[in-house]
Amino acid sequence: MNYFNDNKFTFIDLFAGIGGFHLAMSGLGGKCVLASEIDAFAIESYKLNYGIDSANDVTLIENENIPDHDVLCGGFPCQAFSKAGQQQGFADQTKGTLFFQIVRILKAKRPKFIILENVRNLVSHDCGNTWRVIKRNLTELGYVLSDNPIIMSPHQLGVPQLRERVYILGVHKSLGINHLNFTIPYKDKSDLDVFGSGIIDENADEKYNISETEEKVLSCWDEFYKGIKEKVIGFPIWATEFKQTYDTSNLPKWKADFCRKNRDLYANNKDFIDLWLKKWNNLDDFTPTQKKFEWQAGNSISSLWDGFIQFRPSGIRVKRPDSFPALVAMVQIPIIGKFKRRLTPREAARLQSFPDDFIPNENDHQAYKQFGNAVNVNCVSFLAQQLFNIDQHDKGEWDPDAQLGDCHTQLSLF
Repeated sequence: MNYFNDNKFTFIDLFAGIGGFHLAMSGLGGKCVLASEIDAFAIESYKLNYGIDSANDVTLIENENIPDHDVLCGGFPCQAFSKAGQQQGFADQTKGTLFFQIVRILKAKRPKFIILENVRNLVSHDCGNTWRVIKRNLTELGYVLSDNPIIMSPHQLGVPQLRERVYILGVHKSLGINHLNFTIPYKDKSDLDVFGSGIIDENADEKYNISETEEKVLSCWDEFYKGIKEKVIGFPIWATEFKQTYDTSNLPKWKADFCRKNRDLYANNKDFIDLWLKKWNNLDDFTPTQKKFEWQAGNSISSLWDGFIQFRPSGIRVKRPDSFPALVAMVQIPIIGKFKRRLTPREAARLQSFPDDFIPNENDHQAYKQFGNAVNVNCVSFLAQQLFNIDQHDKGEWDPDAQLGDCHTQLSLF
């Protein structure tokens, strides 16, 4: 039975972004009574889509000005814990400590439910100390959490995006719940169908087409892949290593190994690669990153143009077309090889389960950034429905020590 029994409930949306939590909660009957955000472009998008001014800095809102609410939602900033950042965690005074703003509000308002989201790396960050701090603080405030943090990706719900995130869900002990039970579906990514999923527009605006220069670079590497003998490549291709003979003994082992593998690949395909380099002017027209190539599609496709492609600082990456790589705020926008164009903001919205009536920011750069930062609406809705289903959870005497458990045992599960 849903705790709210089909009645309206209230929620607050902290670190609100463009409202992934808002869409999930309102879709379940919730009413937003406070949204908090500091990014001007996200504030603009939130107001445009929901009519709510989210220009509220959580660090400046006094407890007495926070409305009572049933559910606290928050995708607290993840840069402090992300592998893409410096991983300072709570030592990051500008972002890491914002979790304690959540603690402050929970202590003052005691909402019945909490739903938080962060990057997967949160679980293992600082040898598990970060997760221990989070769990202890929430438990000491009287919240029952799942035994282990929930790791979930949209692809498990049939959305073709691999994007694992940590979800921290809790219910206040006053509801008589002793243990939370969640069912997370398993779905093999090979079962996904990107082009049959309703995500892709076949007639997108031409402004998303790749440039002539990009098409030239990709055609060059497509020819390379088709011409070499090896079809499953487990290391990055560095064209600058072809024909090289300098001593690599002073290099880090990983780098020396990559150099050796590239030289071996050249030796095994010398006749073809020499002709290929001559045809493409020894790649002299290419930037340093365009001279690097990462084939991560196994033997599932035979042409670069059949895959999904990204121009990354580490080189040109090709992946199989069963699912998109995770959308992130620091975007290398995926290219759909079949259409020789980049993913559009509308398609990015669909990958995050935002409805088609959601209005993206008119600035494409900001729109991509916002969807990369957003929580996936379907994932939040799926988990929230289970959280609110009181009959699904175990009732009994609450034991905070059992809730804390052995962190090292928990971490070994991931």
